[in-house]
Amino acid sequence: MPIHDWTCVEAGIFHDFRHSWVEELHRALNARMLPPDYYAMAEQVTGGFGPDVLTLQGAAPDGESDGSNGSWSALGPTPGVGGLALAEPKLAPSAETDMEFYRRKAASVTVRHVSDDRVVAIVEVVSPGNKHSQMAIEQFVRKAAFLLDQKIHLMILDLLPPGPRDPNGIHALIWEAIDGRPIPKQERPLTLASYETDDTIRAFVVPAAVGDRLTDMPLFLLPRGCVEVPLEETYQGAFDVFPRRWKPRLEG
Repeated sequence: MPIHDWTCVEAGIFHDFRHSWVEELHRALNARMLPPDYYAMAEQVTGGFGPDVLTLQGAAPDGESDGSNGSWSALGPTPGVGGLALAEPKLAPSAETDMEFYRRKAASVTVRHVSDDRVVAIVEVVSPGNKHSQMAIEQFVRKAAFLLDQKIHLMILDLLPPGPRDPNGIHALIWEAIDGRPIPKQERPLTLASYETDDTIRAFVVPAAVGDRLTDMPLFLLPRGCVEVPLEETYQGAFDVFPRRWKPRLEG
């Protein structure tokens, strides 16, 4: 299914789709994508990311096995009974920082969830609310940089065209915040970006446009260990249950 032009509908209508897409991603990851030591939840992360944020939490901190299916290796759990192995990404990185990302800002401390489990990765579908003001977009970018600084991997799915506050897209703002250097303007306006964070940060970026099919993207659970997230399949699943009242406007 091609990417739709979500500027044709109001922000609240896109929010409804966004909520459904996050739920489809959540189901796919839990049903068959994640190794047994991980689970996905749709929950809120404060400080710039909206309420429909997908977080992945690892049951075994510091890379140690918790006795469940699979055991840890350099690339994550090796296949056990019912286990899944993490793989290196199929995509080549688009950019990589050439210095360690050292800064720790106490003022940016995020509120943790009730669970004692360690958050290792977050998927965020960018909403119009993330771009509606300079304060909102700066907050989003600061939050992304802080999470990467905390060694939390990210995937950011931006199906909204650049505006006056992000003329080269949100990824360009995030990358300049963490690397200090601007990136060239991309020809296609929409962005799928996955970030792997360790001593350096690597960005895996796929520019897209309305009418394109979505590309599966790597979601990192460990440095150099990821699962491929089925974006096209989950987008289709969310659109299948999207209100028929608004489909003609998007498909026409």
